[in-house]
Amino acid sequence: CAAFVTAVSGSAGGLLLLGTLALVFPPTVLIPVHTVVMLGDSVSRAAILWRHVLWAAQLPFFIGAALGALVGGQIFVTLPTATLQVILGIFIIVFTWMPKIASTGSLRGRFSLIGFTATFVGMFVSAVGALVGPFVGAACPDRRQLISTFSALMGLVHLCKLVAFGLLGVTLAPYLPLMAAMVATAVIGNLIGSRVLNRIPENAFRLIFRLVLTALALRILWLAARNAGIL
Repeated sequence: CAAFVTAVSGSAGGLLLLGTLALVFPPTVLIPVHTVVMLGDSVSRAAILWRHVLWAAQLPFFIGAALGALVGGQIFVTLPTATLQVILGIFIIVFTWMPKIASTGSLRGRFSLIGFTATFVGMFVSAVGALVGPFVGAACPDRRQLISTFSALMGLVHLCKLVAFGLLGVTLAPYLPLMAAMVATAVIGNLIGSRVLNRIPENAFRLIFRLVLTALALRILWLAARNAGIL
């Protein structure tokens, strides 16, 4: 289900999966397990749509992502959770509805920066697809290119995070059968979702993409208000 949602809308699937896993897995392994499943999900979707991937963005993003995982795995975030969530929520809304800002500067420069930021933040909150989405949307004029590029980039994020978790000594062996089954069903969801994607008009997809990102950003802001004791 999460794979299908991401294949069609460009985002939200990771958050949907995270919320579901939180009902089953203990907090100590929640983000690492989510990372493994989303890695398989992202790689399979990128493989299905590989002809449309914006390859020029991959290496700069990977360099930034590797640095983000390295730094994120060694330091403690001192910002209060609510403050971090407010920054992320506003950031996503602005860059989603003002795509010219998201396309400022060279492609290599902005994708290396967003790679670092997404992976660093992802070490602590995991579901960061909404953070990457606006930049991919601004760089990719076609919905298939957007989904394939987004999937490839998120695969790099999850790969770097997984390596960092391994270096930190996180063990996921007891959960391997379940994770393998989840990845297998994600592949099926991606195959179905990619077929649906081909049938969606470009303008309709762009509107859905922006609305989904906005909804995710508003949810982050709501969580910030709750964590701050406002709600």
